[in-house]
Amino acid sequence: MSVGTQVLKSKADSRAEIMKWAFVVCAMVALSECLVQIPLEKGKTAREILEEQGLWEEYKQKFPYNPMSKFDHRFAVAGEPMTNDADLSYYGIISIGTPPQSFKVIFDTGSSNLWVPSVYCSSPACNNHNKFNPSKSSTFRYNGTPLDIRYGTGSMTGVLAYDTVTVGGLAVTNQIFGLSQSEAPFMQYMRADGILGLAYPRLSASGATPVFDNMMKEGLVNQDLFSVYLTSNSQQGSVVTFGGTDPNHYYGPITWIPLSNELYWQITVDSVTVNGQVVACSGGCQAIVDTGTSLIVGPQSSISNINSVVGASSQNGDYVVSCNNIGQMPDVTFHIHGQQFTLPASAYVSQSSYFGCRTGFGNGGDSLWILGDVFIRQYYSIFNRAQNMVGLARAR
Repeated sequence: MSVGTQVLKSKADSRAEIMKWAFVVCAMVALSECLVQIPLEKGKTAREILEEQGLWEEYKQKFPYNPMSKFDHRFAVAGEPMTNDADLSYYGIISIGTPPQSFKVIFDTGSSNLWVPSVYCSSPACNNHNKFNPSKSSTFRYNGTPLDIRYGTGSMTGVLAYDTVTVGGLAVTNQIFGLSQSEAPFMQYMRADGILGLAYPRLSASGATPVFDNMMKEGLVNQDLFSVYLTSNSQQGSVVTFGGTDPNHYYGPITWIPLSNELYWQITVDSVTVNGQVVACSGGCQAIVDTGTSLIVGPQSSISNINSVVGASSQNGDYVVSCNNIGQMPDVTFHIHGQQFTLPASAYVSQSSYFGCRTGFGNGGDSLWILGDVFIRQYYSIFNRAQNMVGLARAR
């Protein structure tokens, strides 16, 4: 096979891979009214991988879960190499460069930067993930501004550059993104290569314009919103929809909730109740709707109270329950903007052959809550930049 033929075959294979992970749904009324959808794979979590290798207890002690370090730098311990969110499991495929180089990314509404591993990185986490190679892209432009980001799931350092980023067939030209030069050790156990942030530009490290902002600026989306549907158990079915909503994934009315802070997707929760009794967030609290956090996270006293009321006990940092009791455990209801968003025990308890059953309520900071994947799996979530609102509807 000639070199030219090999290149063409490589391009075709890359495009086929990308199209496998993207599809377009168009309304019958007008072909222009299209929704660009990115299927999300629900892969093995880092916890599951480490448990299979008998390493989970060691890593849990070495890298404790610190979800608030992502949102509040007061919780980022100086010199701490990383924290872990070992239960993240959803990722989708994007491509960067010409010809396209493919990457698995977490679509993260709790951060604003796009970054992927690069050939400049020699960390173990880079060596077992796809690396971007600038020399293989004809549209690459170097920027060189340093980038340093800390997440609840780890940290990275790198530099910024520009290239064409393709998301679900939408080609965003001259998109600024990060090339990692170092990544925290725990990230080698994550299936995703990098992270695509979907929060507000004000949050973006080093002033980098987020991908969705450029989509809006370039008129690539029909509406200035995107929506997220997460399945519970099956690997297939989860999806991010850019430019609209998909009624196939929700039913009933959409509750539109104005943001209380246009930095994250932050809203006001009125209270949390169990059996009609307020068990947390009395008088109201602030919460971030975050696809990049696996659990529902809140202040320790509130989380301890919820777990106590539903019958969970603290064990090695997790709140565990008897798997036989799930059917008798009470619902937990979040009261938001005059509406009730109820989670049955089947939604907030996860079961594993390794760790048994544990709840999805985890300890966080001193006031802020995070409504992560445990919540989003129950409620189709719409992130509306045009009106600065979050929409929630019952997921199918």
